[in-house]
Amino acid sequence: MVQQKIVIEVPLHCAKCRKKILAICATSDGVTSVTFQREGKDQVMIKGEKVDSARITECLRQKVNRHAKLLSVAKDE
Repeated sequence: MVQQKIVIEVPLHCAKCRKKILAICATSDGVTSVTFQREGKDQVMIKGEKVDSARITECLRQKVNRHAKLLSVAKDE
């Protein structure tokens, strides 16, 4: 199977938000790893197979921050 690499921008306000984001992403189907990266903006990088990136983004908007934005979905090499 092909691994996906998904990047979602989610503004972080506190440690509680970070914990919620991690829980939502890690429990989604097909996700193998979740990491936070900061390149001027708060971003979450998700890796896995057959991950529904739109669904994860929608969950983050509803439960954490309405400004969550899907930046990219690509093959992980």
